[in-house]
Amino acid sequence: MPAEGLWQAVLGEVELSVSRGNFVTWFKHTSLIRHDNEIAIIGVPNVFIKQQLERKYIDLLRDMLAKNGIHSKEVLFKIQSVPTQPRIDDEPVLQSVATGVATNHSSQPIATAPSRSAVSHTYRQGLNERYIFDTFIVGAGSELAFAACQSIVQTPGTKYNPLFLYGGVGIGKTHLMQAAGNAILQKNPSARVLYISTEQFVQEFVDALRFKRASDFANHYRSADVFIVDDIQFIAGKEKIQEEFFHTFNTLHQANKQIIISSDRPVRDIPTLEERLRSRFAWGMTIDMQNPDFETRCAILQAKAQGHGVTLPSDVSEYLATNVPTNVRELEGALNQLLAFCEMRGLEPSLGVVTGLLGGRQTRPKHLSAKQVIERTARHFQIPLEDMLGPKRDKDIVVPRQVAMYMLRSELHLSFPKIAHELGRKDHTTAIHSIEKIEKEVNFNTDLREAIADIKERLYA
Repeated sequence: MPAEGLWQAVLGEVELSVSRGNFVTWFKHTSLIRHDNEIAIIGVPNVFIKQQLERKYIDLLRDMLAKNGIHSKEVLFKIQSVPTQPRIDDEPVLQSVATGVATNHSSQPIATAPSRSAVSHTYRQGLNERYIFDTFIVGAGSELAFAACQSIVQTPGTKYNPLFLYGGVGIGKTHLMQAAGNAILQKNPSARVLYISTEQFVQEFVDALRFKRASDFANHYRSADVFIVDDIQFIAGKEKIQEEFFHTFNTLHQANKQIIISSDRPVRDIPTLEERLRSRFAWGMTIDMQNPDFETRCAILQAKAQGHGVTLPSDVSEYLATNVPTNVRELEGALNQLLAFCEMRGLEPSLGVVTGLLGGRQTRPKHLSAKQVIERTARHFQIPLEDMLGPKRDKDIVVPRQVAMYMLRSELHLSFPKIAHELGRKDHTTAIHSIEKIEKEVNFNTDLREAIADIKERLYA
């Protein structure tokens, strides 16, 4: 058996013996350089992986090599660049419209050389299998988008079509869209689900014009059952691309094919977007996804750590959630940094370790008080502080008071009785009702979201 195939068999055994996180971190980018009765040399991409395999996984590798017929007396590791051959767990790559998808013995798409007379479609037909609904942590800022994507799976093309998700980076738009695509494929394996980034769509269209294969390009995308497009904001300012996308959109929508689109901003804020596209994006359902709140960030950290086979103490997850309040990608990056640090040094994650490792990050002001939150909220809405704390129930006072209660809960994590006391209320059920009301309304009230964001920004400036 060739070395590559033999090593894939060894890795298959290893993957069954370690957690998914450890396999991806320490084994995924290794290769078998050569082997004989005396020595087996394994290629690794860097010194950290070399040290980890030598220290922790050498016996496991010896066993798995022997299980596959390699009985070398010595196993050594050599640092080399990551192999470029396609692997069975890599995302599918090139497809030629003229020749179809090439497959290997495992029925997985493999790379084919682009023809000078054909368009190469580098879309991911096999959506990232890690992106499923079960691994998405739902919070107040994403529950509406989550429910809409789940609803789409039941009857694609008939409800919320198109579905337009927008929000900042790293908040789960791509995860949700691909989860919907994966769920549709699971329910109907014959469905043609195409996922593509707008940048990729643009490049393929340019190639289609260059090689005079525009009809192949059009047929490829207009024959989709589900069309998922990421980062549509990059279509701005490209007139020919917008025209092509307009016709693709019309063809699919007219045939009741499901369209899911994401952007980092609302449709109205995408510059130089044609009005006909702007109106079509608004035909279905438009949802603003928000950064996860504190509780959701803690839940995400616990779930991510569990995926690595690690139980994260609650004080550690709370520290990370407090000090990385921006988006899930940064949150996951901080967690990975912590877990790698602990694993290399044989430590358990603890508050002492995480504060020492990430202590340089910007933290929330420790001096922030309930009084400051209330004063800043009153100042934003331009109402006297005494009215916020007084008995008046005019609408222009009640809403700011409810926002202040929401801020005290989300930012300082005060108890409901304490929140009621800080705002001069006798009954803590008032605080419960007010906070629930703001949590619901913030999902669809853009002005309210912007007000809360402005208050937070000024509090932590």
